[in-house]
Amino acid sequence: MPILFFIVFIDLVGFGIIIPLLPFYGEFHQATPATVGLLMATYSFTQFVAAPFWGRLSDRIGRRPVLLVSLAGAATAYVWLGLAESLWMLFAARAVGGFMAGNISTAFAYVADVTSRQDRAKGMGMIGAAFGLGFIAGPAIGGLLAGADPVHADFHTPAFAAAAMSTAALLVALVTLKESLAADIRRRLAETPRQPPLATFRRVL
Repeated sequence: MPILFFIVFIDLVGFGIIIPLLPFYGEFHQATPATVGLLMATYSFTQFVAAPFWGRLSDRIGRRPVLLVSLAGAATAYVWLGLAESLWMLFAARAVGGFMAGNISTAFAYVADVTSRQDRAKGMGMIGAAFGLGFIAGPAIGGLLAGADPVHADFHTPAFAAAAMSTAALLVALVTLKESLAADIRRRLAETPRQPPLATFRRVL
């Protein structure tokens, strides 16, 4: 459970770390306010798209591989963000970061796998707490590492810090995270007929 808490925390730090820097990114790249808003929304949109994908994939191959791959992808996306020198690179890095952050669905599934019915609400609550703490810490980390000079804001260090945190979570997960979904359950889930994604989405709504 602690490593799952850390993974979700890292995902939300990644979402929030760029928030204090958005005005400076916009000014530096001469972007319109609408473009800056789209840059913010890109992360959330790709996360929304990716969540069902990661969830379905984790049913087939297991939770652990999905969480490891998404952590590695998140670290790569943050490095790309730190090195971005143009507006399209910023959009691409945020899109990849959001896609990798769709692994939150897998984290919730992992909790459901390893908790009993009596403890499930407690486990889900811990993941929810990580969600909230990450969203609080992300903007704070971004603002602190960007520096106090608004004219020469540091765009790079916050992104590299997020990459380092994702890498740390990846290394800890490699050592401590065990697969939670038994092979026979994965086979049964893989053989179960699935509804088309749009039909499932409508039913969930």
